[in-house]
Amino acid sequence: MSTQPGYVCAHTHLYSALAPLGMPAPEPPPESFVQILERVWWRLDRALDEASLRASARLYVAEALLAGTTTIIDHHESPNFIQGSLDVLADAGDELGARLLVCYGATERNGGREEAKAGLAECRRFCEANHRDRVRGMVALHASFTVSDDTVREAGELARELGTVVHVHVAEDTADVADAKERGYAGPLERLLELDALPEGSILAHGVQLDATQVKRAGELGLWLVQNPRSNKGNGVGYPKFLAESPLVALGTDGYAANMPEELAALEAEAARNDVALSHDQAVAQLRRGRELAAQRFGLSLGMFDSQDRVDFDQNGRVRDVEVGGKEVVRQGWLTRGDIVAIRAEAQAQAPGLWQRMRAI
Repeated sequence: MSTQPGYVCAHTHLYSALAPLGMPAPEPPPESFVQILERVWWRLDRALDEASLRASARLYVAEALLAGTTTIIDHHESPNFIQGSLDVLADAGDELGARLLVCYGATERNGGREEAKAGLAECRRFCEANHRDRVRGMVALHASFTVSDDTVREAGELARELGTVVHVHVAEDTADVADAKERGYAGPLERLLELDALPEGSILAHGVQLDATQVKRAGELGLWLVQNPRSNKGNGVGYPKFLAESPLVALGTDGYAANMPEELAALEAEAARNDVALSHDQAVAQLRRGRELAAQRFGLSLGMFDSQDRVDFDQNGRVRDVEVGGKEVVRQGWLTRGDIVAIRAEAQAQAPGLWQRMRAI
């Protein structure tokens, strides 16, 4: 038997957990990253209601804990269920005993500025009302190419007022870069910086299209970058070749299951496939840095964080026992605060209605 600190998934989407349960294929098949968003993920998030989001969040958190992932940094959107959505996510984490960092990704892609204001208002409401021990709130933007300069400014102002950070997709695809340049900026990172939207400690997901100078600048400013290799491969956006220029790079899954050993294996495979020199130790360092990021957001030293969130493995390397905040949440491979069979059944029951609503959008 061996023991180690819990894994951290540094960027994901809890709302995606039902996707493997029969989500309909897009018609016609998408031919670009933006079309993938428009025909799959932006239809899914618009179809979410409270019940389907609850089922998705509970399934995602449960499976994460059973895989030894004790902390999940989420980035949420559900345009037809904004107010109260972060409570649904937080309740799932609280119920099952995981650590969560949650935020609503403000966007203007459906309802313009009013939609963005509602997203930021949800971030404010949650951060001001949350009293859960293992859940923290943040401010978020979906991605800069879906919001105006006014919304970007307001996100930064709100984060500073609340004493938190901004979580945002940055340069995931060339479309984000092109949009920023059309608006008169050198790129999406520069746009966010010029509009003062990135307090120190903010989280930039992907960074695929950032060059070495941009990555280095982000690191110098204390901004975290999160690599998501399975998602990047699936969406065909490329490999972020310059992330080694920053010491603040963590590993996320961007909606894939929070099985971090699988994500680590994907990271090494994708680096090799893209002829990027990445040693095993360097890959593991990205996984480890997720704990540094999480500890920072929870106001804990890394040593304290590691001592509170621990995973025991059996002799075959399978997760056996998990503690979060010093409290047992998995015992001998089973949840202590929930019924995984019932949670999976609830997810299966909610999925067909979600797919029906997706088809109608």
